[in-house]
Amino acid sequence: MSSGMEWLQVESLDLEAQGVAHRADGKVVFIEGALPGETVQVQVSRRKNQWEQGPMSALARESSQRVRPGCPHFGLHAGACGGCKMQHLHPAAQVAVKQRVLEDNLWHLGKVKPERLLRPVHGPAWGYRWRARLSVRYVPKKGTVLVGFHERKSRYVADMGECPVLPARVSAMLPALRALIGAMEQRDRLPQIELAAGDEVVALVLRHLEPLSAGDAAKLRAFGVEHEVQWWLQPKGPDTVHRLDEGGPQLAYSLPEYGVTMPFKPTDFTQVNPQINRVLVDRAVRMLDPQPHERIVDWFCGLGNFTLPLARRAGAVHGIEGSETLVQRARENAAANGLTARTSFAARNLFEMTPDELATSGAADAWLVDPPREGAFALAKALAELRGREGWTPPRRIVYVSCNPSTLARDAGLIVHLAGYRCTAAGVVNMFPHTAHVESVAVFERSEAALLPRPASEPAPEIVASEAIVTDESA
Repeated sequence: MSSGMEWLQVESLDLEAQGVAHRADGKVVFIEGALPGETVQVQVSRRKNQWEQGPMSALARESSQRVRPGCPHFGLHAGACGGCKMQHLHPAAQVAVKQRVLEDNLWHLGKVKPERLLRPVHGPAWGYRWRARLSVRYVPKKGTVLVGFHERKSRYVADMGECPVLPARVSAMLPALRALIGAMEQRDRLPQIELAAGDEVVALVLRHLEPLSAGDAAKLRAFGVEHEVQWWLQPKGPDTVHRLDEGGPQLAYSLPEYGVTMPFKPTDFTQVNPQINRVLVDRAVRMLDPQPHERIVDWFCGLGNFTLPLARRAGAVHGIEGSETLVQRARENAAANGLTARTSFAARNLFEMTPDELATSGAADAWLVDPPREGAFALAKALAELRGREGWTPPRRIVYVSCNPSTLARDAGLIVHLAGYRCTAAGVVNMFPHTAHVESVAVFERSEAALLPRPASEPAPEIVASEAIVTDESA
């Protein structure tokens, strides 16, 4: 029997939602579309000395966790959408897989084992995606326009008539969007539409490579009225984004538990899943447990998503962010919510943080850390290097919100082994159902060792700055 026809027992899923199996000779095989516990065959498309990869070609024994995908565009077929990778796996099982990915990364990369596993945070599996970047392509040979995510493993745009992970009204709008672009004079110069939904507003940002004609602008206005969407235009970079027409309700989301409303621009970073964001903010605030007399530092604060809720509980919160534009927006949001007196903000390059800079700006009772996928290596390293320095008191507690388990694990290794903290809890947050994207939160408590210099005889673990392993939550 050739190796291509060998029946394989799928043992687990990897970070890209591929089934992992071993051939009889021990060679690792990554199988797209296969689930743990299944017996499958694979059509090998890539072959290396140590591993092989390809889509599942036959299924002999099916997993009890396999479900029928909720979207007709999902699958391994030609032209399948690449926006989701796990629709064939029951949502509860998806969460379990992500929890295991988090635990494995923490242990294998950071040599950290949480004292307690947090109950996973999950919510609606469909209609959750209030932010998305949709590619647009006019196909003259077919006389049609495509609007959606890329095809699986391809730069082509998938031919999508619906998208169940988008809000229902946006999914239903896709055919009309395709017709709109097809009717515009500049349909071949409109490469992208970005979706940003708030509590009351659905905003669409149209990227256009040439100035819009009066006729095309009129078509956008008519579409906006009919479908109740707010058009924004982006002629060049993100800083050129502006409203097609002023007036109407403001794009914003709320955190009702804390009496906070957050206005934002459609290209600002906000969490994709508003329901999960509310739960995540509440969990982070409760775990940090800020007291009325305490000062909190919110690293990578963005618009103030965590800063303002924390300010409802703490005496003072200092938000630090790399973008001066976002810092200004956070100040405006603090003022709009009556929290100027309890908040302060500063712009700083957090990827080049030094111990001296940290000592002057980071002194606080507790930290909230919410970095991008690159993680917070410089911050964690500076914290470790300040260990035992006279006049420096490290925070009693750190809550780290992560969108990349590999960089969280790397930073956790520094915080635990070199800075002298304990990882008291960690768990996943299923911000992106049906994708391989792993969002998580970890809690670190200061130990007595964190107040003392690290003994010279204590060997430092091999933890170095590394590039983020980026999981692809959208094609």
